[in-house]
Amino acid sequence: MSDSEHESEEEMVVEDENYETGESSGIPNKREPRQVYLPGHQMQEDESLVFDPSAYHMLHDIDSGLPCLSFDVIIDDLGYGRSDFPHSMYLVAGSQAEKAKDNCVFVMKLSNLNAIKNEESSSSDDSDVESDSSDDESKDQPVLQISSIPHLGTVNRIRNTTVEDKVFAAVWSEKGIVNIYDLNSKLKEVEKANRNRKIGSEEKKKKFGKAAPKRLIAEHKPLYSYSGHRDEGFALDWSSKSPGFLASGDCKGNIHTWKPSDSGWVVNLHSLGGHKESVEDLQWSPNEVNVLASCSVDRSLRIWDTRLAPNKANMLTIADAHDNDINVINWNKKEPLIVSGGDDGKLMIWDLRQFKKGKELAVFKHHTSAITTVEWSPDDSSVFASAGDDDQIAIWDLAVERDTTNDQDDIKEIPPQLLFIHQGQEHIKELHWHPQITGVLISTAQTGFNVFRTISI
Repeated sequence: MSDSEHESEEEMVVEDENYETGESSGIPNKREPRQVYLPGHQMQEDESLVFDPSAYHMLHDIDSGLPCLSFDVIIDDLGYGRSDFPHSMYLVAGSQAEKAKDNCVFVMKLSNLNAIKNEESSSSDDSDVESDSSDDESKDQPVLQISSIPHLGTVNRIRNTTVEDKVFAAVWSEKGIVNIYDLNSKLKEVEKANRNRKIGSEEKKKKFGKAAPKRLIAEHKPLYSYSGHRDEGFALDWSSKSPGFLASGDCKGNIHTWKPSDSGWVVNLHSLGGHKESVEDLQWSPNEVNVLASCSVDRSLRIWDTRLAPNKANMLTIADAHDNDINVINWNKKEPLIVSGGDDGKLMIWDLRQFKKGKELAVFKHHTSAITTVEWSPDDSSVFASAGDDDQIAIWDLAVERDTTNDQDDIKEIPPQLLFIHQGQEHIKELHWHPQITGVLISTAQTGFNVFRTISI
């Protein structure tokens, strides 16, 4: 990748505090050039980070009212391969409130998600009537509608699936219970919920389209609850090959598989045996009906065949896949690849065809802290996104090779596969590509949701 590509695709640039006056150079009103900010760069006292809108097609910052540890994208009937603005989408998320009784499962509709306006073109309209401009600005703001389900305790993880045109969500509670909810009535309610366009007074909220909703809350009991896990957990995944099949993993190293029945779900009470410590994440194969992958605090990656007896189901194992806890994995939808991320800050790419050898296909060490989320793009099998406790979202492309003709010192240490770095959120917990809207990423953090598409995808 060339130096110019890196410069155009970083989200933040460093700006001198005397940028407008030119005082640092001694020449009044001379605009000094901006510098591309690279993570790890020591900021000077007279430097600050500024948002570069030219690096994005779209960027919105959404406040759901409570921070959420986990969310998922609900497949809608608006079609696949969407690219025309404005966008609409449906999400389901679980909250992290200070008091257990204040938590909720949110069903959200985001609409009127517009592209970033060209500032030069908008400035040419200054002669317009002020009231007209105000009306146009209001029309451009995103709309957030929410319907909520009361949930006792923090939602550790939430995943949804569609079975025979019905949408269900599985919810891992900090109380050690996995609940399954029918979301169909909530999806109808959300269409009637208050359409909120409230914009914050801060400049960042104005630019990002910050919206804080009023929530419609009603009693809504789970369809099914399972309290047989030995502890709370975070690992949870629905099968895309077998509708209604679910897997859940807990902090004691146990994995239970679920299958639908006429009366709800049947949980295999015999857990898959193998992990010695907490199961942090698991993923059903996108291609094989009975194959499951998992990762753990015990640093191992395991592949399971759920047709076999639980004590014999562990078919393949890499014992020390990472140097520390493995937090997340994601299975490529088109290629036999798994990406994993851990407390060591490493991203590891594993080829299932070479899994027995225990050797990774690639390793990337860019993140400076634990990786909390990772996911392959649904549109391009060589692209994935990662995020972590270093408050960065990184977009990667395995197909990119290093440009050996460029020896710029400031990019030598940057992996050539690193396409883009998005910042601005704190304590990022989870991200997902929208499977129906090309190139759009959604992320959740302690500071709210970001919905964006970069110029690199």
